[in-house]
Amino acid sequence: MSRRTDVVVIGGGQAGLAAGYHLRRLGIEFVILDAQATPGGAWQHTWDSLRLFSPAAYSSLPGRLMPLQPGQTYPGAGHVVEYLADYEKRYELPVERGVWVDAVHRDGAFLRVETDCSDWQARAVVSATGTWTRPFMPAVSGRREYTGRQLHTVQYGSPAEFAGQRVIVVGGGNSGAQIAADLAGTTELTWVTQRPPRYLADDIDGRALFDHATARRRALDEGRTDTGGVASLGDIVAIPPVRAARDTGLLSAKPMFSSLTTTGVEWADGTRAEADAVIWCTGFRPALAHFASLRLRGSRGRIATEGTRAVEEPRLHLLGYGDWTGPASATLIGVGRPSRDTAREIAGLLQGRTLTQPPPGRGR
Repeated sequence: MSRRTDVVVIGGGQAGLAAGYHLRRLGIEFVILDAQATPGGAWQHTWDSLRLFSPAAYSSLPGRLMPLQPGQTYPGAGHVVEYLADYEKRYELPVERGVWVDAVHRDGAFLRVETDCSDWQARAVVSATGTWTRPFMPAVSGRREYTGRQLHTVQYGSPAEFAGQRVIVVGGGNSGAQIAADLAGTTELTWVTQRPPRYLADDIDGRALFDHATARRRALDEGRTDTGGVASLGDIVAIPPVRAARDTGLLSAKPMFSSLTTTGVEWADGTRAEADAVIWCTGFRPALAHFASLRLRGSRGRIATEGTRAVEEPRLHLLGYGDWTGPASATLIGVGRPSRDTAREIAGLLQGRTLTQPPPGRGR
């Protein structure tokens, strides 16, 4: 059985909800299909101690400020889950849960969204599936021979399960630094990075990162020199737990090892370290397998976009995957502007025109 609507949003996390907010304000009929059984997106699966980079007021979706979390300057993941659940309910967003999207196909004037429950026909599709379900594991020599425990960021929970163990954390980004700091006091920790850790200034948080990402996008759009954006500032936001571990000497990074052995790791000079577990904090890739049949990926595996709109399929928008689909669009505060622009473009598509301003009476 096939159902029909104007817009199908794939993914009910922060990007999908932001898209739903703006679609509703423009009076567009839509549905949000989410594979999760409960609200909260990927935030409900993060490690216990995870904190946002910004205060609550600077970590909000459009239309609704995130409430303060008592006793916390930087809210935890559980607080974000509560906020997203409240946001969905407050704006009565039509989310269908436990629905897995298998594929999207062209179907004449429609895009057909094939799921494990039923098919949908839509005049436009917004993909907001994020990256959490596609953890990246590098091809390092000996990885299959290593007999200890290997896990990715997505599988890490808390230091308690590693107490007293020899643990190697791989990765010089925010997740690597935060998880290494989390483990520093209870494990025999080795932290390895591709290059020496680059900490941002201690007074920089998510607010400044968003401003830098936006300035870079504006410069590129206007043909000016690339400012380098967030990457020019550093790789690691020095949130309080990371700063404390760094300042007490618990976060001392070693260079990347050359291979794994059966019981640990080995560097190019022959130095070895034994390890009970290796935690790969090595990033993610966009979850876009559902678009395989559309054949939109370029030589580097990325779908070409103008803003959030797919260049070769104007009925498709990609939202929340990072700077290539909007400055800082993978963050709570950063997804607001591209989600608004996406909804406006879709409104123009449905009305057979380019929409640069909201329809009369709808406001901004």
